[in-house]
Amino acid sequence: MLTWQPSDPSKDARRSISAWIAAEGLANVRSPLGLDAACDGWPIDHAAAVVCINMIHISPWASTEGLMRGAGRILDAGASLYLYGPFRQATKVLEPSNAAFEQNLRARDPRWGLRDLDEVAACAASHGFVLDRVVEMPANNLSVIFRRS
Repeated sequence: MLTWQPSDPSKDARRSISAWIAAEGLANVRSPLGLDAACDGWPIDHAAAVVCINMIHISPWASTEGLMRGAGRILDAGASLYLYGPFRQATKVLEPSNAAFEQNLRARDPRWGLRDLDEVAACAASHGFVLDRVVEMPANNLSVIFRRS
């Protein structure tokens, strides 16, 4: 059985995560850690994998850079870094729903927005990751899997 270690920089979000863990009686999910991906001081020094869902488009680019840097520190060779969410792809026209979503994100914070998958992959590569695969998901999202080299 996998043991999950959730994290979020927001105290309110961590309280919500804790409440869901308790309500569902989840024995394999630890109490959430306060972790800001952009910061160098992560409160964890090793993981079997890192799962990041719907974060990089609702945060500044520095958070993506910090995610790659931090995951590069805590993951062993061959370990997975899994990203889920909407991305821009050079070979595909942006879906109208994702274009509207990005407009909404940028209106909320101009530092937010859909990330170009090639730029994310380049950032990951600079921290020791190789792109393993990209899987199309519902609602114009992608599963993007990197492996620590």
